[in-house]
This record gives sequence, structure tokens and C-alpha cells, in this order.
Amino acid sequence: MNHSFHSFFWQSLLRNSLIFSFLLSCRGGLDAQSSSSHAPTNPETLDHVIVRKIGVEGNQRTKTEIILRELDFQLNDSLSLATLTARLAENELNILNTGLFTSTKISFKEWTAATNEVGLLITVQEGWYVFPFPILEMADRNFNVWWDTYDHDFSRLNWGIRFYHTNLTGRKDQLKAVFQQGFTKKYELIYTLPYLNRHRRLGANINFLYTRERQIGYATQGNELIFTNDRDRLLLQRFRLGAAAQYRRNLDITHRLSLTFHDNLIHDFVRTELNPDFFLGGTEQRYLAATYQFTVDKRDIRPYPMHGYLIDASIARNGLLIGDGMNALNLQASFQQFFSFGKKWSTGFVLKGVSGLLRNKQPYYGSQALGYEPDFIRGYEYYVMDGLDYAYNKSLVRYRLFDRTFNLGPYMRLESFREMPIKLFLVFHNELGYANNPFYGQNNSLANELLWGTTLGLDLVLYYDKVFNFEVSRNHLNEYGFYLHWTFSF
Repeated sequence: MNHSFHSFFWQSLLRNSLIFSFLLSCRGGLDAQSSSSHAPTNPETLDHVIVRKIGVEGNQRTKTEIILRELDFQLNDSLSLATLTARLAENELNILNTGLFTSTKISFKEWTAATNEVGLLITVQEGWYVFPFPILEMADRNFNVWWDTYDHDFSRLNWGIRFYHTNLTGRKDQLKAVFQQGFTKKYELIYTLPYLNRHRRLGANINFLYTRERQIGYATQGNELIFTNDRDRLLLQRFRLGAAAQYRRNLDITHRLSLTFHDNLIHDFVRTELNPDFFLGGTEQRYLAATYQFTVDKRDIRPYPMHGYLIDASIARNGLLIGDGMNALNLQASFQQFFSFGKKWSTGFVLKGVSGLLRNKQPYYGSQALGYEPDFIRGYEYYVMDGLDYAYNKSLVRYRLFDRTFNLGPYMRLESFREMPIKLFLVFHNELGYANNPFYGQNNSLANELLWGTTLGLDLVLYYDKVFNFEVSRNHLNEYGFYLHWTFSF
């Protein structure tokens, strides 16, 4: 890793630390989060209650034990009265963060004053779990590239069907199946079962992917992907088969270990005529990969957090066996922090770094850094920055303009979506990024250069977990642009 990359990373870390420390010192005005739960009051000097009963209602498909798994207390636990309202509000968010419900409420069903014993009732409104989506999407990196760079060419679209079930057996198990034709043929199957054992701590995942592509991005020139299209030859075929085990001892800390077999094949035309470094001289890239990931997630509302923090770190080895077509060892670490001040203001920071611990030249296919979802700098949506290492530092300030829940009544046939919460935020982003590209930086001026983007935008949040970003951004090249991003949680 060169000196410039080291300097950027540590200077960014120091800058965010100083800003964050200052804002924390001003946090005395932080609003306590409101809750619909009501703690019992008693004129006598009670300082705790004992939870003797926990009931659940409203769950038609979801198993009751899956809901109870998200609580940070159990039957017969003692809860402090001083923090009870906030504690129950946090647990409402824990349940909501499963993604299985559109609303949740924890209330007191009964209270025995003589013994300080209470009974709690958890009321949930289940979401819609089955999402069969027709596929009609861009083959390009994002909407802006498809619309402007390729003049919204409809031949660059994919079509087919994508099927999601987010609660297949009522145990929060997710099934994803994709059948796609058109620009890129794609067949994918992913199944995740988060709870295998009776303690509901161990989970598993299996995944399969196969694609047949007649157009590929074979090189980066002028900071943009260069594509070629061949309707007579398959230029790239990808096959992936993997499995993962997940361990979640408590609510916030997760360990994940995955093992994946990759077999990628290109036509000889790609190697001889387009880019001999696509697979570093060969036409097949076959290897076994292992990844360990550690996550601490203390965010309140994970699709659009207002409070809390996230720590995520992983180490990935691509090429476990002798003779594998990859030889890479990558370390990734990221930190996010969010908090609110005043009634409508909130702020957040994101710091992330990725480094190739083995400093050998990597194949072009596998050298992606910035510009690929989810790692991009606002204002540079039209560009890609490849590299062996990269880092970025993001900060934002938000002001809530609108927050209201609408009852759609008879106009919405699905009861799960009848109550529609809508929030609108005015957001300012300031983002710095750097991609260290020692091997493919020629003719790509944004590699090995400090990137800086500023953005003013509107964030629209629907149903808690569907986020639309409408943004006007400026980059350090003094280029302005309007960009649209969206995130749906499935």
C-alpha cells in the first residue's frame, strides 16, 4: 500500500474522530425516543418490575419464538422502572428490524402491584412476505449510466422473473430465486435459514449462481467501463456454488463463515483481442474462496438509521488450493455512527477501508474498488475506480421535513400496507474517497487521486424500509449531476 493511501486513510479517520467528538459533546439535547408502550406507575417507591408473562398477537405466519428471540429480556427477568419505557421502545425496534412486520407495539397486559409482576403483550402487523417481481432492468451499473451514457437503449435490458419469500416457513427463512433472460442470462437460487438449533443461535445459507453473458465490461478507460457486445459468442460464463454458517449468540453480534466455489470462463477472443489481463492470461478462473465476517449492529432502524452504530469487519481468501486461478487475501473494515440532536436534526458518519494484503497483481476481473454498489462516492456515479485498496469517509446531516402515517383504507386491499408511514428528509452529504490502483491506473485519472463529492438531496422513506434518494451532486472536477438511488429491504 502506497504512502498516499495510508495518509488518506489515517487523516480521514482523525478528521471524523474530531468532528464526532465535538458533536457528542453537544449531545445533551438528544431527544429520547418516543414509545407507544406505557409503563405502570405507582406512588410507592418501586424501582423495578418482574416479567411473568409475554404474549404475542397478530402473527399469522411467523412463529412466536422467532419474535421472542428479538427481545433483550426473558421471562422472570427484572426490568428497571427508570429505563422501562426506553427499553421497551428499543425492543419494538428489534422486532421491526427483522423485516417481517410493518408495525409492532409492546404494551402492559396486566400488573400486580403487590409483587411488582407484569404481563406484556407484543402486538405485530405482519408484512407481505411473497414478492414475485417481473424483471425489466438495466444491465448497466446504475440508472444514470443507462439513461445518459447509453441513451436509455432498451436492448440493454434484462427480463424474466425474480421471486422472494422473506418468511418461507415462518422462521424468518428467506428464499430468493431468479430466472432472467435478455441482455444477461442469469439463474440464481439463495436460501437462508437463520435458526437451525433450538437455542436459535446457529443459521445457514446455501447459494447457487449461473450466468451466460454476451456483453461484458472488459476494461476501464477514462474512468469508465468499456463494453463489448457479441451476439454470436458467449463472452463470459459464471458459475458459483457456496454455503455459509452464521452464529448469533445475542441480538447485535454476528459471526459468519462462508465457503464458495467459483468457476468463470471467457471466450478466447476476450483474452487475445480485448484484455489479456482479464484473467491474467488464461481463459478460465477457477478457485475456492473463504470469508469470515464479524458484525456488531447497534443501529435503531437498520434500513434508515437515526441512532446507534455498526462495526463490520471481514477477511477473505480467494484461492485456498494450490493451482487456483486466484491468489488474493483482502481485509475489510467499516464503522458507521448515527445520532440525533434537537427534534428534527440527525447526523451520521461512515468510514470504510479495504486492503489487499497480498501485493501481487490481480486479474482485472476482480479489481473493482469504488463506483460499484454499494461502494461509491456521490457525484461520481458515472465513473469507476478500480484498485487493490480503497477507502472512503462519508458524513451527512439530515433535517426531517415531513413525518406522517396515512391510512389508505379501502384503496389498499392488502392489510399489511394499509397504514403507510411516509418520512421526508432534507440531506447534505460530504464524501471523500481514494482508490489505490498500482496495476490498472494508466489512462484512468481518478485512480490514485483524492475524490470529493458534495450532495444536497431529498430522502423519501416509505413503510420503514423502502428508501428513495433524489440528489444533486458536485464532484471535485466541478461536474454537477442529478442522481436517483433507491434501496428496498428484502
